[in-house]
Amino acid sequence: MNNTPVFYDTYISPLGPLYFIFAGKYLSGVSFTKPERVPFKKGLTPAGFIREMKGYFKGSQKGFKQKTVFLEGTEFEQDVWRALNEIPFGETRTYKWIAENVGRPKASRAVGQALSKNPLPIIIPCHRVIESDGSMGGYSSGINNKVRLLEMEYYAKQQIEKTL
Repeated sequence: MNNTPVFYDTYISPLGPLYFIFAGKYLSGVSFTKPERVPFKKGLTPAGFIREMKGYFKGSQKGFKQKTVFLEGTEFEQDVWRALNEIPFGETRTYKWIAENVGRPKASRAVGQALSKNPLPIIIPCHRVIESDGSMGGYSSGINNKVRLLEMEYYAKQQIEKTL
């Protein structure tokens, strides 16, 4: 992937602008702030991914099919990021649960550090991780965004369950 061109495109979400960073056809980053030193290429985000994002924010899309790639991160960090995909839409898990899930049961703090470096927030749902006591913990894109994402998912999940 070293020679693959990297660029970003924008998407206006209910949380404000999101910046999608692509390495070729693979999504490699989602940022709440404009990327530096990455060229802008308007309109190159795949239409299918745009539909997924719209569906997610409407509460009808629970996951994403867009192919992703990690361009950075240690093996442990990447294991943590992959483990996040095991957390169901509209639910939360603890830092301890993630640590146990990656085979490092005493590494809750290290999990928190890995989550703060998650290059694909929302897509890889680090917002679904909370403290063991039920408190929110941190979120690299701001605690208000974490709360809004969780509330949106909880509400959507309740609406889906009512129709079953």
